[in-house]
Amino acid sequence: MMDQYRKGWALRYLREAKAELEAARKMPYMAPSLILEAARKARNAIYYSLGEPAFVEIVVRETQEKTPQPQTIQDPVLKCLVEIEGMVQQLSQLEELDGQRAMKTADELIQLATDFVETLTEEKLQD
Repeated sequence: MMDQYRKGWALRYLREAKAELEAARKMPYMAPSLILEAARKARNAIYYSLGEPAFVEIVVRETQEKTPQPQTIQDPVLKCLVEIEGMVQQLSQLEELDGQRAMKTADELIQLATDFVETLTEEKLQD
């Protein structure tokens, strides 16, 4: 079970990620930066729900460097985290190229983060 501090931050980042994505839908001229920020906040929500975000990030980055193909990672949670980081990196490159595709990817990432956070916090979030 996680402590209240990390739970609070996980829930806050998730709410903010959803708000950023909604703002991106309403303000297309700002969508690229809002979509990327939404994806980063969704990732941060997951990191906070797992423990100390700085340590989680270090483990994910080291694994990414050592194992360029996520399919070969044995631990399912670590594999998922590496794939999420890949999605965020992809979005940072897609932001100017394809707004619809970036929006869909960010939406999927936020849904994944919601599932992660709800499971680990044992709290159902409202939309």
